[in-house]
Amino acid sequence: MDEGLYSDPQAPGEDAEDARLIGLVTDWAASIVANDPVRIAGFMADDWVIVSESGVASKEQFLSLVESGELTHSAMELVTRPRVRVYNGTAVLTGRVTNTAHYQGTRYDADEWTTDVFVKRDGRWLCVLSHITPVAPS
Repeated sequence: MDEGLYSDPQAPGEDAEDARLIGLVTDWAASIVANDPVRIAGFMADDWVIVSESGVASKEQFLSLVESGELTHSAMELVTRPRVRVYNGTAVLTGRVTNTAHYQGTRYDADEWTTDVFVKRDGRWLCVLSHITPVAPS
């Protein structure tokens, strides 16, 4: 993670809950780079899905790829400070992320716009949806 961008836990004009949610997605990205399925799962609701150009994948599908070693990540950087909006127990975070993944031995470098939707359950924020869209070539 780019600690230079995120060394200040709270940006001017940002409330404490926004800063907490940004810290949460930063920690989640670190768990993905650690390739630790148990840590990764701790950020996800049971009904989490990811939507990408290849379709929709469930939490179980994603975590089984990580656990098997078929999918690993060696880098994940927040390029922009995420935009945070909270609506009565639902939070939407949108930002730009670069990452390096390896899937079945092939390296993939991605520059993506991401949206993560979190819901507050039993006092904890859990992600229910991640959506990734490749950044258009310049």
